[in-house]
Amino acid sequence: MAQRHLDPTDRPTAEVVTAQALEGYLRAQATEFLRALRLHRVTGGSSAGGADGAVDAARALRRSARRISGSLHTFRPLLDPGWAEEMRPELAWLSGTLGLEHAYESRLERLLLALHRLSGAAVFPAQAVTAAAVAAADPGAAGRAGGAAPIPPRAASDHGGGPPVPAPAPERGNLTVGAAKAGALLERQLTLARTRAHSTALQALGSARFHAVADKVAVLASEVPLTPAAATTDPSPLAAAARERLTDAVAALPLVTAGHPYNAEALVHGLSPGPSPHPQDGPWHQVRLLLRLHRYAREALHADGAPLDVRLVAAAQALDRHRDAAEAAGAAAQAARTPRIAPATAYALGVLHADQRHEVEAARFAFQRAWQKQTVDMP
Repeated sequence: MAQRHLDPTDRPTAEVVTAQALEGYLRAQATEFLRALRLHRVTGGSSAGGADGAVDAARALRRSARRISGSLHTFRPLLDPGWAEEMRPELAWLSGTLGLEHAYESRLERLLLALHRLSGAAVFPAQAVTAAAVAAADPGAAGRAGGAAPIPPRAASDHGGGPPVPAPAPERGNLTVGAAKAGALLERQLTLARTRAHSTALQALGSARFHAVADKVAVLASEVPLTPAAATTDPSPLAAAARERLTDAVAALPLVTAGHPYNAEALVHGLSPGPSPHPQDGPWHQVRLLLRLHRYAREALHADGAPLDVRLVAAAQALDRHRDAAEAAGAAAQAARTPRIAPATAYALGVLHADQRHEVEAARFAFQRAWQKQTVDMP
């Protein structure tokens, strides 16, 4: 039976919220944006050599840009319409551009780890693992066959818990043969994409378009362009509308299908010649976006910080996992379409694609379980 999920914005005892809360929230996010921009300029914007400061700065820029853009969308009736409609796409462009490099890096790491787990083979050439690290994981590896022997199976705790993983079965032979070449192919393709994304991000941050966005955010830090009626308007109904849009989108999801451990339709589509995204994934990505907008709306209405909703946190984590696995599956399928690759390489990429589509189904099931739980707010 469906449960009603309580939220601080619809409780009768909730304190009266005014547009001043939204104004303070937008100013705070604009200030965070400008602080991250200064940090990015200090670090030189280079991620080479382990410059964590530049990575943190780019992440903070994306974080504040998403929150400002999301608030402009949810509370647009309270803001100057021309200004809000001009700012939102620019902030979305900036956030998307800055996020590509990290997305490609995470995707490559995810796929290489999955290949290693599936094949039980030696470390792939694409993986940045030193001989010392291999020796630390398996002290006897260096003495076996000149150090080229496969790394023995690790405990299942390395993969999220459970009983120990058995030794690779003989039928894994074909997968092991193609796994190294598949890993190298993925490394070439995704590293090239990451390099291009890094260059695009640097160009974007030096462009006149970005400077125009930064100037407007700087003005936002001191003056929020509210409409004349905003001073006497309660923004809570707008936040409630964002919550209802999320609830309706979740209700339209095929949660029954998500309850099955094997979704053959998803696998068949992903291995088809067409490179288009899987049609099953779109509604889930939309729910992820709506969930983010709902979280930002809750933040905006609580000047002292929105209470932590563990249900929303768990649901958001499941949807992030869903997005990552779906995009990784797409990358594996795209690599499998590379002309003139060896059959063993294509086979390994097909197994990798199927593994990531299983991860998609597991994430959908995890979201279903999280969403059906009653809301629990933590102080």
